[in-house]
Amino acid sequence: MVRGMCQDWAISIRRACGALDFDRSTYHYTSRRSDQAGLERRIREICETRVRYGYRRVQVLLEREGWRTNIKRTYRIYRDLGLQLRNKTPKRRVKAKLREDRQKANDVWAMDFVHDQLATGKKLRVLTVVDTFSRYVPVLDPRHSYRGEDVVQTLERICRQVGYPKTIRVDQGTEFVSRDLDLWAYARGVILDFSRPGKPTDNAFIEAFNSRFRAECLNQHWFLTLADAREKMEDWRRDYNEVRPHGAIGNKVPIALMNSGGSTSPPP
Repeated sequence: MVRGMCQDWAISIRRACGALDFDRSTYHYTSRRSDQAGLERRIREICETRVRYGYRRVQVLLEREGWRTNIKRTYRIYRDLGLQLRNKTPKRRVKAKLREDRQKANDVWAMDFVHDQLATGKKLRVLTVVDTFSRYVPVLDPRHSYRGEDVVQTLERICRQVGYPKTIRVDQGTEFVSRDLDLWAYARGVILDFSRPGKPTDNAFIEAFNSRFRAECLNQHWFLTLADAREKMEDWRRDYNEVRPHGAIGNKVPIALMNSGGSTSPPP
């Protein structure tokens, strides 16, 4: 309106502002706010490639890349772009069991199977293993079928690379109660800690990991062949170990704790 009066009536800005009872400092104000189009674009790119990341994990990645933004601004942009995740509300709450003190990496591993299928419909079974201290995943091994001797073969291969754990938590599956795995554990000095039948919370670490693995990897890819599945799962495993920030360990990456040896317990 001020600009229009100045043009139509050929008067000064001071007189136009006086007639409209409008503060001249407001008229001359220039916003110093930086353009956030680039930040919005980067947040959208992160969420498109890592579809299960919430705004807090997005903030960690932005800080790593050198973006000067606080978490409130990140959340506002994240919300305005409609990127919020929908999490299923649990039907009931289970009383939490006190966690055992895990002093270092390779103290306790958790192991289980995840089921999926190829694009052709052929079944897949994926052996998942996670270190409960560092959250490091030493292996994701998909096969069409698994026997006890296959589990031993996979464990022996990865243990030669990262070391043998003291304890492995498993359920009562036939592959885990097999004689082959029992003999291997005895020979290597590894304790097999079996969960109670019908009590998946006894091995909660692997259950939580399997949920993330399904949401962030299995649900995001089509697997054409077994070789294709292995390649995509290995890429995701490397990203999970070396890039993805983990809130349970202070937004660090698991490989950092594995390399340091982990002399103290991770933050709660």
